[in-house]
This record gives sequence, structure tokens and C-alpha cells, in this order.
Amino acid sequence: MATKKKFPNGRMASIKMSGGIREILTRAGEMEEEGRSIIHMEIGRPDFDSPKCAKDAAIKAIEEGNVHYTDMAGAYDLRCAVAEKYRRENSMDVDADKNVVITNGAMEALAASFLTLFEPGDEVIVPAPYFSAYADEIAISNAKLVAVPTKMDNSFRVHVDDIAAAITPKTSAVLLNSPNNPSGAVLTKEDLEEIAAVAVERDIWVISDECYEKFVYDGGHVSIASLPGMAERTVTISAASKTWSMTGWRIGWVVAPEEMRPYVNKCHQNLTTCANSFAQAGVVEAFAGADADVEAMIAEYRRRRDMVVRWLNDIKGFEAATPAGAFYAFPKIAALGMDGFKFCSWLLEEAGVSTVPGEVFGMPGHIRIAYCRAYDYVEEGLARIKKAVESL
Repeated sequence: MATKKKFPNGRMASIKMSGGIREILTRAGEMEEEGRSIIHMEIGRPDFDSPKCAKDAAIKAIEEGNVHYTDMAGAYDLRCAVAEKYRRENSMDVDADKNVVITNGAMEALAASFLTLFEPGDEVIVPAPYFSAYADEIAISNAKLVAVPTKMDNSFRVHVDDIAAAITPKTSAVLLNSPNNPSGAVLTKEDLEEIAAVAVERDIWVISDECYEKFVYDGGHVSIASLPGMAERTVTISAASKTWSMTGWRIGWVVAPEEMRPYVNKCHQNLTTCANSFAQAGVVEAFAGADADVEAMIAEYRRRRDMVVRWLNDIKGFEAATPAGAFYAFPKIAALGMDGFKFCSWLLEEAGVSTVPGEVFGMPGHIRIAYCRAYDYVEEGLARIKKAVESL
């Protein structure tokens, strides 16, 4: 009798199918069905509506029959809007035809870039804490994530010496995420200049995930691709999802060196063909007419950030750095004598607050708190956390 071949393959077997967050989310849903009040602080989704101008443009596109394939690399007017944005705002020399590929969100942009760049066994240096999906997407590309821990007393900004020390002959790239999910860390221009010097000297790629670039509250955003010697070795990833609260629209993009762009596009083509046509039309309009929406979000997130920090600094046993960007806080809870998984499970049962363990992001002893909900809602969650922790 024939036996089945091994399943899953080694690539997929290396991915953790369960790590605590799923169990917490499942339990939170069960508790809500039981009638419990649950404060959700685990979801990294903006609570604002998408800009009306973008929605109107998408509806118009549908009504006018813009419902078919676009160019595989993305609609030309959207690629032009992306290129113009990077030339104007990020001091990057970007061409719509030579550098830009429109993807189905930043997740596909990352996947297509990884699959284009990495050979099996390549190492990718990633500062920790890091967005949890990086580990899975790097594994799917048959590469290996090499975590470089950051420190809270340096506001979770990675130190260039730690990156340099992690480089081996197998190192293919450094993956940066600034502003960072989950810590809110923002790399300074000086940080990036030091990292760029190492990347040039050691001849490695930099992949820069800049999905939260608009949400910077202290200092400003700098794209590492704009620095000398970096345009030819940097892949810049971003999306409409966070900038305009368009998570469900699934429009992202890759800005790649000219010689790499055709291969990223070929990979993207074979993964998803092209991005949604009428969603692309909506994003074109967001680029043109939604600045006021972005400014309103930034102001409100800054207000929430300041409130969250005040509460966290008043909870005994918590240590917190002030996040400079994004919409997450990443307090240290190790002094409470529980790891992140245990604490998050206890907090959900005790206080009805759903958060994410730091272990999910490669840094035990912390939790992630998302403050992308209404101000009063977030404050109620923090009040519950304080009350529960004080009862220990």
C-alpha cells in the first residue's frame, strides 16, 4: 500500500500554527457570547472610516466599468501617484515604470520581495520586537529570521553595532520597520545613516517597511532609500491600509531598484495577477484629496498616545517607553512574575481586556496594547488593566 509523501513540507512545518494569540482571541469571542464585556486592545486596525473621496472614486470606477484587470504592475495613474509621493515627501528618485509595483496590501509586497531576493538558507536580520508575520513570511521564502533584540531604555531603537555583529556570510538583508509595530519606535536619521553605512560596507539589502510613516509624533520620518548609496540596495514597502484607514481595500506597493522591479512584478503576477482595479482608483483619489483625513487621524492618535502613556506610567509593575509613532504601546510586565502569554490570558479572564503577548513579536515579558479605538474605549481598557494589576 502506497504511503503519502511527507506533509506539510519543511517550509510550512517551520511555521507556528498556534502561539497564544489565537487562543486569546477565541476565548475573547467565547466570553462575549457568554455576555461578558470585552475591551479589544489586540487589533491593529484603524478605527476611522476610509476617506469619503476614496469611497466615491471606487464607486464611480465600478459604475463606469472599471472592473477588469489592470496592468499587472498596477494602474498607471496609481503608480504615478506613488512615485510622485516618494519624490515629493521622501526625497527618493522614483519612476512609475521603473520602480513601482502595486500589490494586494503590504503583506503581498513583503512576500513578493522576499521570494525575489532570498535564496534558501539566507539570513534576514530583524530587530525585535517585530511584526509577527515577518517570521512566517521569511520562513515561507525558505530564509531564516535572525532576531536582534532592542532595549526599552533606547526606546526600542535598534543599535547599529548589534546589526553589524549579527551579519554572517549568509546574511542577505536587514528588515527595518519604522515606525515599528509593536513598539512604536521611530529610527532617527542618524540611526538610519549608521545602518546604511553598514549595509553598503557589507553589501547587503535593506527592506524598509514604512506602513506607519505618517503616524510619527516625535521627530520625523526618514526613508533609508533616500540616503547616499541606498537607492540601489533598498526595497521600500508601504500601503494604503494604515495611512488612510483602508485595511480592507488591500492596496500596497513595492518601490524597488530598477533591476529588481521586473522580477518583483513577475512574482506578484504569479501570486495574485494584479490588485483590485476599483480599489486602486480609490487610492489614487486618496493620494490626491485625503490629506485632511490623515491629519485628523494623526492628531487623534497623538492624543490617545499621550493618554495611554499616562495610564501605563501609573500602573505598578509596568514599565513603558513613550512610543514615538504608530498606534501601539509595548509595556514591560516581567516584574509581575508572569510571561506575556500567562499575563494576557489572566488579564482577559480577570478584567475582560484582550491584549497580545510580547512573545508573538519576538520579545517575551511585554504585551502589546493597540490604541486604535475610541479615546474613551481605550481609557476604559487601561482603567480595567490598572484595577486588575493592583489586585495581584
